[in-house]
Amino acid sequence: MSWDLAKDSAFYMSQVITKAILILAVTLVVYIPAVGAGYIWDDDAYVTGNRTLRSVDGLGEVWFKFGATPQYYPLVHTSYWLEYRLWGLNPAGYHVVNILLHAIGAVLLWRILELLKVPGAFLAGVLFAVHPVHVESVAWITERKNLLSGVFYLGSALCYLRYALADKGVKFYAASLILFICALLSKTVTATLPAALLLVLWLKYKRIRLSEIAALVPLFVIGVGFGLLTVWMERWRVGAVGAEWDFTFVERFLIAGRAVCFYIYKLIFPLQLTFIYSRWDIDGGLWWQYLFIAVVVLVIGCLWFARRRIGMGPFAALAFFVVTLFPALGFFNVYPMRFSFVADHFQYLASIGPITLAAGLASIIISRFRAETRNMAMAGLVLVLLTLGVLTWRQCRIYKDLETLWTDTLAKNPDAWMAHTNLGLVFASRGHYDQAMGHYRRAIELKPDHAEAHNDLGVALERVSRVDEAHASYRRALQLRPDYAEAHYNMGNSLAGPGRLDEAVGHFRQAVKAAPGHAAACNSLGLALKLQGRIDEAISYYRRAVEIDPDYTDTRNNLGSALAQRGEMEEAISQFQIVLDMRADDEEARFNLALALNLQGKLTESLRQFKWLLESNPNHVAALVKVAQVLVALPNGDANDLAEAVDFAKRAAELTGYRDTEVLVALADSYAAAGRSQDAVSAAQKALSLAARAGNKELMVRIRSRLRAYKQTNPQR
Repeated sequence: MSWDLAKDSAFYMSQVITKAILILAVTLVVYIPAVGAGYIWDDDAYVTGNRTLRSVDGLGEVWFKFGATPQYYPLVHTSYWLEYRLWGLNPAGYHVVNILLHAIGAVLLWRILELLKVPGAFLAGVLFAVHPVHVESVAWITERKNLLSGVFYLGSALCYLRYALADKGVKFYAASLILFICALLSKTVTATLPAALLLVLWLKYKRIRLSEIAALVPLFVIGVGFGLLTVWMERWRVGAVGAEWDFTFVERFLIAGRAVCFYIYKLIFPLQLTFIYSRWDIDGGLWWQYLFIAVVVLVIGCLWFARRRIGMGPFAALAFFVVTLFPALGFFNVYPMRFSFVADHFQYLASIGPITLAAGLASIIISRFRAETRNMAMAGLVLVLLTLGVLTWRQCRIYKDLETLWTDTLAKNPDAWMAHTNLGLVFASRGHYDQAMGHYRRAIELKPDHAEAHNDLGVALERVSRVDEAHASYRRALQLRPDYAEAHYNMGNSLAGPGRLDEAVGHFRQAVKAAPGHAAACNSLGLALKLQGRIDEAISYYRRAVEIDPDYTDTRNNLGSALAQRGEMEEAISQFQIVLDMRADDEEARFNLALALNLQGKLTESLRQFKWLLESNPNHVAALVKVAQVLVALPNGDANDLAEAVDFAKRAAELTGYRDTEVLVALADSYAAAGRSQDAVSAAQKALSLAARAGNKELMVRIRSRLRAYKQTNPQR
């Protein structure tokens, strides 16, 4: 008997493993195009531009510093952090992990439905794996949060059901609780799990016992806590506040009813799926807008009253769908509501309800056919799965890159102002400013109060030297959003020249006030203040920028230069060395370090740094001049050093066409030091002529002094 049980167990496990591998294989096949995709919208904030991925300290910020990442989903960013150690910024690795997580989620769904003895459990797992409505979640690296939270959500559900239904002991309850917390730390939409579990238990037992409610109370409490945190962050950190989210309670119900109908429709007919759907005009005064919520209520009511005849399954499936969708139905402000009330990735977990119902109905119906008819039905079912797989394959291709994504979006939703703006940014990044401006202007036509489009149009206009028009665009952006940091920053940069520096400083201050974490604005404010001679204040803003972004090498260079100007050489040198530790090929940092060492009198070290720079850039004129000057100044320099100084200075003069006064002065000094007085006089006279043409009297006095010295064959060393 024990041998038979062992054989049965082995056979069962082999079936489980085979089916799990089949789901994995099917998922990998239909998502092959996603592996070759690149980065798209928001992937810069989550991966490519996410500085928390770069260091161990960054991992600490992911967990313990609110605002360090776009949303507080630390497990998601920890997964990126680990992957960054493995394959850096190669997008293929991140895409493969997304696909594997989706496959694992499909396997877990199948196992849960098997445990619940739901008909068509395996079919439901395959449907979940291949349905095209999930492509947005899988092919978009940023939506790792959906996939990772989904795996933890389903894992938690499986453990809890083993605890509640199979009496597997408290260890499964503990595992469920831990996995639920992990799900919340990946995405808080999973806070609906306790309600879903209550629904499942009620479906199973036709009642809910007090002990089951008590067991789920900790999950409810934790879920509500995380949910409130997300609501706060969406409102105050992400920016989901303002007129675009200002809806009455009735209007929010209208949004919810229409969204539920929309999502069901897309599950049944997954055609024309797009990244941004049209944003509906919600008007409580239009009678027909109440039809959507009426249909939802009517269907739920009919399923409830028909439960004795058709069973609880259909009602439970739709109830699960609505409950799981609830956080994204418009009752809570989320940022995407600015441009659309619906998105494919919103129904990732909620789709489990209708998919399970469809799989169950198909399984029951097919099982009632006669053998010959059943084979035809199975063939039809396979054809449906193949069709869904092909649609998923095709849908993956629109996530290839930003241009493909936004072009596809506009082909399906021509009035998507956000897509016009973002496609404009793509063209602007390539220097195609006319195309970019066309999209910005179209975005403004569609949404005249779109401050970002006005700002981006200003940037493009400035790139083609239409400065006055650019300023008008910046001003319009600031009229629409007086606290728009980016527009203040761009306006400040445009004004940061002679005569308008005070205005520039004012805009930079506004940018920093509106966005205290805007490192570039702090840096630009520091530059402007330095130009005004306010070194101490400039240094304070440079320090602030470095604190915000320790990897901001431009600011560290600026900070080091300002510190050197204030005479704080050791700290200045430290800043330059930090930059070179991060970017050994940073010419500005290398040059500044060499200058600082020179000012400290460390001529040999200074010379080594200048020559290091010239190895990578032999035509660096300033470095050539400085090498010549250092060689002349060496206290123990010999004839070879002086001859070398002449060579370096002569090279600099050749590169500048003998038309740079300072270069000619350096050449004259090198000649004089090498004992070539006649050549020194010749070079100095050319320099004097150039200085006279430029009207630089101070420089003329200095050159004449040198000329007298050269003519007396008493070179200045």
